[in-house]
Amino acid sequence: MDVLVTGRHCQISDDFRARVSERLSGIEKLKDRVIRVEVQVSANPHARQPDQATTVEITLRSRGPVVRAEANADEKTVAFEHALDRLKSQLRRAADRRKVHRGLRAGQQFGAPPLAPASQPEQDRPEIRKIAGLEVHGDGPLVVREKLFKATPLTLAQALDEMELVGHDFFLYVDADSGAPSVVYRRKAYDYGVIHLDVEAAGEQSA
Repeated sequence: MDVLVTGRHCQISDDFRARVSERLSGIEKLKDRVIRVEVQVSANPHARQPDQATTVEITLRSRGPVVRAEANADEKTVAFEHALDRLKSQLRRAADRRKVHRGLRAGQQFGAPPLAPASQPEQDRPEIRKIAGLEVHGDGPLVVREKLFKATPLTLAQALDEMELVGHDFFLYVDADSGAPSVVYRRKAYDYGVIHLDVEAAGEQSA
């Protein structure tokens, strides 16, 4: 297993590299077939809070899905330990989910999606403005970030595994059985929800 440690806006000492390699030496017990572990340390000199001054991101590369965890602290060693704890927690949750839900039918795993919030009265609705083709409600900050990912169709079980491994509360994927855009999301404890989109062509909508 290769361990690659890089720094952004900061220097990485040999002692820190050695500590990282030593602490990651047992990660293969939690995740099989790890090919490479990438540890990126980023200094944030303009952070407003001291505990945001350093960010450490750990990424596991293997023949399976990518596993990633991130943490912030005032010092890189502390941030690394927090990120490592999160990484181990994500791997354990993924393993536990497979044990708990293996063999269960999809209908037994998933409940109804949460209800949409009630619409606001007309007089209470914030002002709607259009900026760069997007609708902005009220005077809140406009944050736009667009990403494009290559998507391989996944089964429901595979999508759940990938969501656990990246540590997110939801995961967008293309369903391998139906080809429909879908989202799995975390509810409570080990309960999950799933939403499938039934995409209609423009001709079908106007018919």
